Amino acid sequence: MNTLYPVRLLVVAVSMIALFSFVQKDDIVAALKSGNVERMSKYFDQMVDVSVPGKNNTFSKGQAELVLKDFFSLNKVKNFELQHSGSNPSSNFIIGTLITSSGNFRTTVYMRQRGNQQLVQGIEFEPRN
Repeated sequence: MNTLYPVRLLVVAVSMIALFSFVQKDDIVAALKSGNVERMSKYFDQMVDVSVPGKNNTFSKGQAELVLKDFFSLNKVKNFELQHSGSNPSSNFIIGTLITSSGNFRTTVYMRQRGNQQLVQGIEFEPRN
């Protein structure tokens, strides 16, 4: 019986990580739906690749937050429609359409496992015609 304890512990740990990353994805989608950069930025890694019209670079967590605040102030968010999300043991992604006052943007969020959570490594907003 004692030999099963490590296996059970591993199963519980993996399940908790999967559940936490599911909650994180939901929280990021909710943040995108409302244009809430503060809510989303709590999942940013120390450096984040950000691509918005006119800016495409790797920014520190704080700089990335400012770039997105500026983007959302110019493009008032009306909604975000999730189209696809996927994951594997070390990464997740979200793809959808950000609907704003100035047009729609194909949105992709890339996350990678860091410790016990998935952190945003990159976020892209591409104008849709």
